[in-house]
This record gives sequence, structure tokens and C-alpha cells, in this order.
Amino acid sequence: MTTTTVYSGGRLGNQIIRNLFISIIAKNNNLKVNYNNQDNYYINQQKLGLELFSGTNDYNTVVILNDNNILEYVNKEIKSNLGFHGNVFFQTKECSNFLYNYIQTEIKSNIESANIYKYRYNNNNDVFIHVRLGDVKTYNPGFIYYDKVLSTLVFEKGYISTDSPDDSIIQQLLEKYPILELIKYDEVNTIHFGSTCRHIILSHGSFSALIGYMSFYSSIYYPEYNINKMFYGDIFDIPGWNKIEYLNK
Repeated sequence: MTTTTVYSGGRLGNQIIRNLFISIIAKNNNLKVNYNNQDNYYINQQKLGLELFSGTNDYNTVVILNDNNILEYVNKEIKSNLGFHGNVFFQTKECSNFLYNYIQTEIKSNIESANIYKYRYNNNNDVFIHVRLGDVKTYNPGFIYYDKVLSTLVFEKGYISTDSPDDSIIQQLLEKYPILELIKYDEVNTIHFGSTCRHIILSHGSFSALIGYMSFYSSIYYPEYNINKMFYGDIFDIPGWNKIEYLNK
């Protein structure tokens, strides 16, 4: 047998997206799947209320999945295990919208129940700002983007989550908006807390997008981007989200 094994390439955001797609197919076909359940990323997914399905069916044949064919199989009956060829992230616009709708409907209650800050849902007028910098700072939209959104919002409290608290962008935000508070949570609590805020200003990357996907009562803002120049897929073009134009403005 060649039991479906989901490889663990990428960090938490990439792994959640990949694993959820495999879980959907596995559940529809009662497929046995190895999710590398000793991995800390797997444990974090459980804490987020993202249960991953593994059944009993195991086959000798394999269907190779890629970004272009994954949506063919999410509602298709198959009698094969699942395999991958090269790096697969399932981050096309079509995949992203499918996954967003799945999270917002099929597993919403699980996510809400798992959130330790669930008492905040639809019960605050706070803003949460995710500023991804670190090794991908060159892709960050910069102070002008965050400032453009903040200047249009009326909020009671504001929170910044970032991997680079000493960066000049963070210091500019804190200086101009003294009401903002820098918070230092782990990945799970960052998603838990951020997703409960009334206004959410996203950055770039799959982790940032997931904060938006797992928010149910929030207004979501994201920076415009050229998909051909980014390190991630077309994961922010979600109906109802607010794209902020800032380039050359």
C-alpha cells in the first residue's frame, strides 16, 4: 500500500491550507491519511479547531494532485490514495475562495468553540494589525498602507502583531497611533485573538490570509498586490474583503 502522506513543506499557514484540502477529500472517500501528527504544526491545527480526517480506505493506486486539479477531487468519488508532485500549495484564487467558504460554513462552529477569546466575537470595536516582515520584508506594503486604513477607521483599542517589533514600520505606527498596543502571542493565540477583532488589517502571506479566513464578524482589509511578483498565491481576493490601493498613490 502507498498510504496518503501529506508532506510538511512550509510553515503553519501553508500546512493548514494543504491539510484542509486533503482532509476534505479524505472525508468524502474515507481515505487513510498520514498528517505527520507528531509535528507541532499539526498540534497547533488541533488547537485552532481544525480537525483533520483520516479513514480506513487504502489503495495501491495514486492520484497526483496539483494546484490545477485539486478542485476536481474535493467532491469526487475516488478509489485511489493521494500523492503530490513537487511543491503544492493550493493557493490559486479558485482554491482560496473554495477554502474560505468551507471555513466560513462547514467548520465555523468548530473554530469558534476552540477559540479561547470567543467571548470577544461580535463584542468589540477593536482593530487588529498583522505586520509580516522578517525574511519577506521586501514584500511588505509599508507604513503608508497601514496608515491609510487606520486613518479611515473609528476604533476603541488597537493591537499590532508582528515578527519584527523593532522595525521602523512598527515604530512609526506606534508613534502616530499611541492607542495601538504591541502584542506578542504564539501562532495559535495570534489567530484566536486577531480573528475576534472588529477590524482586521492584513499583511502578506498565507498566515495573514488565514487570520482573515477564520474571522466571522470582522471587516477585512488587505493591500493590493501583483500576484506575479509575490511569494504566495492569489489568496486575498475574497468577496467582501476590502482591497487597499496604495502603490504610487
